[in-house]
Amino acid sequence: MKLRQTGHTSIEYVVVSAALAFALFVPIGGDAASPDSARTTLQIVLDEFAKGYRKISHAISLPN
Repeated sequence: MKLRQTGHTSIEYVVVSAALAFALFVPIGGDAASPDSARTTLQIVLDEFAKGYRKISHAISLPN
């Protein structure tokens, strides 16, 4: 006898998506880089990407 299970995947997607959204968009207090205001994980990651891009573009612009 074969049992069919349907609908479980969509519930898992909702749970994982909610956990990811919570992790990315909830402000983190006590951040050493910005002690005056709380930043979200997404803001921290984007700031680090921007810093890395500035460093790379500066290194590329240097003469040989």
